Amino acid sequence: QLQLVESGGGLVQPGGSLRLSCAASGNFFSLYDMAWYRQIPGKQRELVARITAGQQISYADSVLDRFTISRDNPEATLFLQMGSLEPEDTAVYYCNAELTAVGEFWGQGTQVTVSS
Repeated sequence: QLQLVESGGGLVQPGGSLRLSCAASGNFFSLYDMAWYRQIPGKQRELVARITAGQQISYADSVLDRFTISRDNPEATLFLQMGSLEPEDTAVYYCNAELTAVGEFWGQGTQVTVSS
């Protein structure tokens, strides 16, 4: 089982940058497929970016070339570097961990607000 804690959210102007972190506690972090999701009130949670245990990476079309997902396995931390932020990126961002034999885990979320 993993416990996930996100940090790094906040208020940023359009065109700005933020770096989200997700600190994991528990065992076998390196074996988990990790992802960032986001959710706007009243809408479904959507996948933003994913990085597998084997370092395969994928992005939602809406964030391609603007966001970068990465992981530090020794530090058991997941990152999301967000650039060229747009008001449409405003959402609560959630960290997700999935390992077939164990299950799926979520963090509590961190608010990102892009506004002038």
